[in-house]
Amino acid sequence: MAGRLSGKVALITGAARGQGAAEARLFAAEGAAVIAADVLDTEGSETAAAIDGATYFHLDVASVADWDRVLADVIEQHGRIDVLINNAGILTLSTLLTMDLDEYRRVIDVNQIGVFLGLRAVAPHMVAAESGAIVNISSIAGMAGGWGNIAYTASKWAVRGMTKSAARELGPHGVRVNSIHPGVIDTPMIHAVPGIDAGGLDPLIARTPMRRVAEPEEIAALALFLASDESSFCSGAEFVADGGMIA
Repeated sequence: MAGRLSGKVALITGAARGQGAAEARLFAAEGAAVIAADVLDTEGSETAAAIDGATYFHLDVASVADWDRVLADVIEQHGRIDVLINNAGILTLSTLLTMDLDEYRRVIDVNQIGVFLGLRAVAPHMVAAESGAIVNISSIAGMAGGWGNIAYTASKWAVRGMTKSAARELGPHGVRVNSIHPGVIDTPMIHAVPGIDAGGLDPLIARTPMRRVAEPEEIAALALFLASDESSFCSGAEFVADGGMIA
């Protein structure tokens, strides 16, 4: 039985671990040729080696040269790119009064500029093919302001806006662009937050009507829907998966 992504070539950034790795596993299981990209070379290589149909590429999403190299290799090897999951991201917690400019710019470079460069890199190939699906991973921080994460919030609102602009520009060429806005997901990124593993998750769970955090596979399933032909008339839209937190 054919998978939901059979015959498609999918590039997933931030795929070494967490949500990106879950997407890579699921997409490959559904028939895609998966390019798992990250800067964590050891973990990324191990993740890809454990997935039938996946290949690892080093990719710093804030680097134009890296995007050019990876896309050239993908097109040379596969002849096409059908799906891009802009998943790579970092979280730094600092308030407006404590965050310095270098720290702010680092978050913007990865979370915002990285998405822009990904969009720009794949768009010509998808436009030429008159087909493609791009999924930008934003956050509920891109839907509502939060305390102590001003750079992260700014970057995720930008991702939401870029999604809508890209959807309008690329829609006439058969290319769909959507954003996913996860709530609290059980990934290494959230566990790196100071205090999270010492009860810091409890207030977040209390604010979530479903009274739990999500597993990475739950977000991967939503990304699969948006990457597949099942979502053929969805574009420029936000898909929130937060257990009801911002309802």
